[in-house]
Amino acid sequence: MRSVVHIHDLSFAPFISETTIQTRIQELASQLDADYIGKDPLFLAVLNGAFMFAADLFKHLKCQPELSFVKVSSYVGTKSSGRVDELIGLQTSLKNRHVIVIEDILDTGVTMDKIFTLLESEQPASLSICSMLLKPNSYKGKHQPKYIGFEIEDQFVVGYGLDYKEHGRELPAVYQLIK
Repeated sequence: MRSVVHIHDLSFAPFISETTIQTRIQELASQLDADYIGKDPLFLAVLNGAFMFAADLFKHLKCQPELSFVKVSSYVGTKSSGRVDELIGLQTSLKNRHVIVIEDILDTGVTMDKIFTLLESEQPASLSICSMLLKPNSYKGKHQPKYIGFEIEDQFVVGYGLDYKEHGRELPAVYQLIK
């Protein structure tokens, strides 16, 4: 793990190692398998940030999951814009399906509330959230995540799919902003 990474005008220090992330993903996969084996679950990964988490999680799932990707946007730079665009890319019927939304990070909850509103209209059998990261002190969403990789303080992070101005996603670990 690199000691400090520089992205655009900011510097980031190591925060969660690749090994720690991969260990936690295996634990989450076991929890998901226990809950969804035999239920034909549909996982919806929210792009762009959740792509690495979804890919690594799927390597360990045994519950015969289906995967689809959707896209929304709510970040500008290092802050949530408070605005959520429409859900793009949902082409699978959710009616009577067990749907698990895979997210990279839950910050304010604005994005997840909008996603839930859009998905609930499709009448899924159940709807839950699996997020790699949760900021519990800033999360005000109406829908609480059932599966959480790590809880973190309200700080800006990059790596493992998370970006700063579209850079840093490729890092295999998570780094926090040096203030």
